[in-house]
Amino acid sequence: MQNRRTFMKSAALAAAAISAGQVVNAKDSGSNPLAQEQEARELFFDISLAQWSLNRKFRGKEKEMENLDFPAYTKDNFDIHAVEYVDQFFPSADKEYIKGLLKRTEDIGVKNVLLMIDTAGALGDQDEEKRKLAVEKHYQWVEAAEILGCHSIRVNARGRGSDLDVAHSTTKSLITLSQFAADYGISVIVENHGGPSSRASWLTSVIRNTGMVNCGVLPDFGNFIIDRKPGGEKYDLYQGMKELMPLAKGVSAKSHDFDEEGNETTKDFYRLLKIVKDSGFRGYIGIEYEGRELSQDEGIIATKNLLIKAGKSLM
Repeated sequence: MQNRRTFMKSAALAAAAISAGQVVNAKDSGSNPLAQEQEARELFFDISLAQWSLNRKFRGKEKEMENLDFPAYTKDNFDIHAVEYVDQFFPSADKEYIKGLLKRTEDIGVKNVLLMIDTAGALGDQDEEKRKLAVEKHYQWVEAAEILGCHSIRVNARGRGSDLDVAHSTTKSLITLSQFAADYGISVIVENHGGPSSRASWLTSVIRNTGMVNCGVLPDFGNFIIDRKPGGEKYDLYQGMKELMPLAKGVSAKSHDFDEEGNETTKDFYRLLKIVKDSGFRGYIGIEYEGRELSQDEGIIATKNLLIKAGKSLM
């Protein structure tokens, strides 16, 4: 397992491996942002950064950063030029605040990709009034996403009750929300995010039953755990990715720990990216680092290096 003391050495080796055989040599690539950007353009996907990767910087006693600073921090520290936001780090969805955030990204050339919504209520709620209220609370984030130029909002399929009941309520909510979002040119995408939503067969059925072309999924490499209790039910990661990718409008590259060669120790990024590529997907893959062995910044860099290395192996 990679720790902070071995991280810099491994990162340097990864940079050399990535650049081997390219016009730009490893030394130049490691120090030249333009060379790194050229490498990224050679992939079949684009790279974005999910704000959750830096979650400790935005909350609690460790808070070091404001939401408005996220795009510049992403560009300056990781040479990543596309971002994915989390609603809980926004002070509000006030339109003037959103326009201010947009101006910051436009000024520095960072693209806003999507908004992840976690605080607007359960779309699968069995209480009809609560369910409808949850749908309505998502509307302001659709409007914010449209202002920012995002392609989607990411929502959750949560609710108490049987899988069948939650599926029925979630489907109704997604139809209404997707109809609203269609008028803004925004897609509504559901992440496999625990409970029945982490069962890919359940989630694909829900999405297809909406009948909405702007309703899809955000497959996450690390969220196929249905029951988080010890010994709880899990869905096969690779089978789940194969089932979800035909409906994907984005991909979340969840990472935790890395070995000395820079490979993720809990999942095979090479195999996962092949599934993504074979599906025909050519959009953004968002880095979402959740490990503890490396700092959040180091984990983001390690994940980016691995995405580039694994992505290049498929070209």
